[in-house]
Amino acid sequence: MERRDASRFKTFSRRTLLLGGAQMAMLSALVGRMYYLQVIESDQYAVLADDNRISLHLLAPRRGRILDRYGTELANNRQNYRVIMVPEQAGDISRTLAKLGELIPLDDGQRVRIMREIERQRKFMPVSVADNLTWDEFARVNLQSPYLPGLQLDVGETRDYPYGETLAHVIGYVAAVSEQDVDDNDDPLLELPGFRVGKSGVERIYDMPLRGKAGDSRVEVNAVGRVVRELARQDGEPGNDLVLTIDADLQKFTADRLAREISACAVVLDVTNGEILAMSSVPSFDPNAFNVGVSPEYWKNLNSNDLKPLTNKVIAGQYAPGSCFKLMVATAGLTSGAITPDHHVSCNGQLALGNAVFHCWRKGGHGTIGLLNAIEQSCDVFFYDVARRTGIDAITETANKFGLGHTTGLDLPGERPGLMPTQAWKKKNFHEAWTPGDTVVAGIGQGYVTVTPLQLALMAARLANGGREITPHLTRPAVMSDDSPSITPQLASLKQLAIPASAITLVQTGMNMVVNGERGTAKAERIKEPGFFMAGKTGSAQTRRITKREREAGLKKQEALAWEERDNGLFVCFAPVGNPRYACAVVVEHGAHGAVAGAVARDIMLQCQKLDPARRGTRGQVASGAAPATPKPDRDG
Repeated sequence: MERRDASRFKTFSRRTLLLGGAQMAMLSALVGRMYYLQVIESDQYAVLADDNRISLHLLAPRRGRILDRYGTELANNRQNYRVIMVPEQAGDISRTLAKLGELIPLDDGQRVRIMREIERQRKFMPVSVADNLTWDEFARVNLQSPYLPGLQLDVGETRDYPYGETLAHVIGYVAAVSEQDVDDNDDPLLELPGFRVGKSGVERIYDMPLRGKAGDSRVEVNAVGRVVRELARQDGEPGNDLVLTIDADLQKFTADRLAREISACAVVLDVTNGEILAMSSVPSFDPNAFNVGVSPEYWKNLNSNDLKPLTNKVIAGQYAPGSCFKLMVATAGLTSGAITPDHHVSCNGQLALGNAVFHCWRKGGHGTIGLLNAIEQSCDVFFYDVARRTGIDAITETANKFGLGHTTGLDLPGERPGLMPTQAWKKKNFHEAWTPGDTVVAGIGQGYVTVTPLQLALMAARLANGGREITPHLTRPAVMSDDSPSITPQLASLKQLAIPASAITLVQTGMNMVVNGERGTAKAERIKEPGFFMAGKTGSAQTRRITKREREAGLKKQEALAWEERDNGLFVCFAPVGNPRYACAVVVEHGAHGAVAGAVARDIMLQCQKLDPARRGTRGQVASGAAPATPKPDRDG
């Protein structure tokens, strides 16, 4: 019995020892593991704990301002009261949005947009729900925020355009980031709720320097993700300010003057350096509407409007130049040697060419007429003859040198090239030979020839500055105050076009006669104030083909036609005569006559010279000047 008990005791002791050893081993492992986690790996797990407690938010930088040449703000930023949502914290998103819709307006289109953005982005990334709230709306949502899981109130910034429609086509606008924007650019800023990127105008071309660099904010959050406090903040780098060559005062005057027309555009250039002082296209649109998101109705109205308010006609409108192109035909004829300065043509009102008859705008003709008077009175038959003698290839070569037929390289999106045809071009595109009739029609700026208003202004500027190769541009290196000296260009340092100076001088003289001569087609549009005289050229371009039957029945006056059947009115000019500084081109769609565009150009050019800092030194002083001498007409004119 004692032997059996002793055996049992040994067995129990052995098991106890084994069990105790196992317990000690487990306890030692547990203690060791705890020591490893809490002492050796403490830093790593402290970081992980902080990641659960601390949230890092990107901060959108302040977008750079856009200024005019004098420092006037053309685009700036204003406060934006908004609501954003973090989807992973929102729970039932539809229910949250329904509750929010009881506090502020939230239509079906906004709900669809919000759900689309939630699906597109990662669940922890905030999504913009509502922007540009009033203070009352902001306060109402703030009061109910404890009952709106996942929603956060924020005070951000949004773009503001003080000049609205006046500068819409130049400045452009910013709008919400699209999926295409995200695919094209990996900038983390694009994932910020409510972030805007440039979509048109200089806002688009200079989007990156205007955008700036993001900052960040470290905030402490509770278990449900609600912000408890901000721990640290590092503001981002604001975007660069952009200084334009635009004169805001002249721009507003130009837009207001064009607003009297149904559809028109105008641009003003400094002939010495290519700076654009004003560029306006009407009708226009309100760029501020795109900041908050345009309604489907508004967007549909903009796109369906036949007057194309979204199109900058100065750079994207392609028009037959009409008689404005006669300046290039004359220059090409003189440059090529096809004609001499004393070339004369007998105009009886028409030119027969094969079976075709080409008419002059004056029934009965101009009689025997020379170059200067042909420019002054815009004789079609004279330029039919010069075009035939010169040939289309030589005319196009000269026109290309003056900026026609190709984009100018302006720092705006959407510029169109126009068209200066050649014999080879027609063969390639139509598989037909160029005909003498094609040349005759091109000689008066019709047929295949098309230009943009900016190209016309550049042509006038290069004629005015003696044939120097300036390039139109919209940006300036620095802000200039009212009393700062103007940038004094060195024309002599600019590249000279391969055009005889004598040819340019003759064309300049003819342009002076158009406005200031006794029989000029724009004599009614002349500037009468001494020191401000301008030289120019009218143009009327058909927008439809006139049939033989209509001509035989007697042409109706343009004003008697339906608006859409009237000719386009064009005008190019420079001023002041004798010392050119500014060039302008105006197109009035279906304006009937070039004189209509001439009246617009006259008002713009007079105001431009009155605002001219180079002539006054400061804005408060207007310089006087002597009247230009008007050349005597040809003895045969």
